[in-house]
Amino acid sequence: MIKLSDRLLAMEESATIAMSRISRELKAAGKDIISLSLGEPDFFTPDFIKDAAKEALDQNYTMYTPVAGYDDLRESISLKFRRDNGLNYPKDQIVVSTGAKQAIANAVLSCINPGDEVIIPAPYWVSYIEIVKVAEGIPVIVHAGIETDFKITSEQFEKAITPKTKMMIFSSPCNPTGSLYSHDELKGIAEVLKKNPSIVVIADEIYEHINFVGKHQSLAQFPEIFDQVITVNGVSKAWAMTGWRLGYIGASKMIADACNKVQGQFTSATCSIAQRASIAAMNADPAVLSDMIEAFKNRRDLVLSMLKEMPGVKANTPEGAFYIFPDISAFFGKKYKEYTITNSQDLCLYLLAEALVALVSGDAFGAPECIRISYAASEQTLTKAMERVKEALAKLQ
Repeated sequence: MIKLSDRLLAMEESATIAMSRISRELKAAGKDIISLSLGEPDFFTPDFIKDAAKEALDQNYTMYTPVAGYDDLRESISLKFRRDNGLNYPKDQIVVSTGAKQAIANAVLSCINPGDEVIIPAPYWVSYIEIVKVAEGIPVIVHAGIETDFKITSEQFEKAITPKTKMMIFSSPCNPTGSLYSHDELKGIAEVLKKNPSIVVIADEIYEHINFVGKHQSLAQFPEIFDQVITVNGVSKAWAMTGWRLGYIGASKMIADACNKVQGQFTSATCSIAQRASIAAMNADPAVLSDMIEAFKNRRDLVLSMLKEMPGVKANTPEGAFYIFPDISAFFGKKYKEYTITNSQDLCLYLLAEALVALVSGDAFGAPECIRISYAASEQTLTKAMERVKEALAKLQ
């Protein structure tokens, strides 16, 4: 009998993708499902980026590219890092991948040996844990709650470090919470890293431009720990290019070369046309995103105002990305008809059945007391969804 690998059997299905799949199945069956489960902008890719892709096709950019990406794309990314982040990553320290997810996997596989510990602040993006497990590393979870806007402190970080610690992975702006780490908060983490020069940090900045409070802060801005940071970014979120599948890293030359080696054996380079289109995105002034960011902010405020009208729901105010991560533990132990709510997964399944609204359980993000709401949808859709959720929650006794 054929057996699958232990590695595969130990891996969980992505909760966000699973809920999206269930939503599609229910829609196909005729159910009026509103899905707020996926982290995907509902905007279209800007025309100037699509025009660059069309031009690339006309110019026959249809052959294999260098594994790390076209030189002129990496030069554009290097300029973007300097312009937007004040970071000096020459093009030979940049690797372009098939999405930021592959960029993270490359980095973990390049750095982690079996038994190495990887500190992951919770709430965390669902794939961090599974990628570490594939590399046979040991995830070490450090929890932060709504009372601290879901951000760990430098003291928590330092306390979690052991002789086996090799890496930390975090995102800012954060998926699933929308939280941003401030300059001073990152400085505290940098001071801990300075004392631990063998630890590397994957700083996932894919939501960089979706920021409602001011300038984005990068961990790599602190010179004394610059080579310990792997800065991850991409075009999916801010530039509404999820389907183009293009992410990238800036890292020390040693780590960039390692990621290039891993990628060369797994996938080689990402799509040539996506690369040409992404040059246009990298060269563009981020100010062109202002209307989209304002729309997300308005949607955030709309959903927050409606959540405040729901007894038992506790929500903070996220400062970036397009998620709200309310604490819904007040509903644990409540019932309606055949439904008994014992955890956030139960609540999500109840809301899917009773309200026809798809959300994602906080269990998947390391915060079982919460649920994730993506507000990457129109205000009309969000209003309808929140009205349904409010009505369904009021039935639980």
